Amino acid sequence: MIERVFRFVSPLALLALWEIVVRVHLLDARFFPAPSSIVGDFIDFLRSGELVSNTWTTLQRVVVGFLIGGIPGVAIGLLVGVNRVARAILEPVVALLYPIPKIAILPLILLIFGIGESSKYAIVAIGVFFIMLINTAAGVRQIESIYLEVARSFEIRRRSFYLNVLLPGALTNIFAGIKLSIGIAIVLAVAAEFTAAKSGLGFQIWNAWQTLQVERMYVALVMVSLLGYVLTLIGNALENVFVPWRGRS
Repeated sequence: MIERVFRFVSPLALLALWEIVVRVHLLDARFFPAPSSIVGDFIDFLRSGELVSNTWTTLQRVVVGFLIGGIPGVAIGLLVGVNRVARAILEPVVALLYPIPKIAILPLILLIFGIGESSKYAIVAIGVFFIMLINTAAGVRQIESIYLEVARSFEIRRRSFYLNVLLPGALTNIFAGIKLSIGIAIVLAVAAEFTAAKSGLGFQIWNAWQTLQVERMYVALVMVSLLGYVLTLIGNALENVFVPWRGRS
């Protein structure tokens, strides 16, 4: 119960600290407006429907890109974690490609997929794919070998081996990857919206900067933060359902 209270109180405490620091003039209100001064813009923006529309657009891009990249990432991660040949083939490739900043390949993505929705999905999927693959593979390799040996001794089908042995055994790492991927997915989606979209929170931030609407820019930034927070809460809730022993450790 106390943990749940802290989860909701800590963001409010951060906002209160922000308000105090601005009011005592430790931060310039022209560039860092106090939360209280942003509320009016937030309400107007919300009433106009733009905030809801842009948030929903960004959320769709995050979720679709997450699924496109995350599902193959988990599937290949299971294979890499248990199969030495696959590991020998794919680990060097991952080691070469993963360090490349995904934002840096956005121009290439735009050349290939254009400025439509496909490019937003692609950049998010690429970022999520590597994180899920690496975390899943690490989770499989942490499964005690006795469980793998028992499964093989009973000669269970390959599909059952992956779904009923490897996947449950790697769930803790998979959910860690999911929570890491949420932040990466939002960052990449918003970054793509800066220059290659006419909607979304990233577009709203960029447009507010161009028109010097600082409060409106902060409204969009707050919504990005809230979006990540809510998705993380959902990830934690799903982890408690699928990995209940994690919460008791």
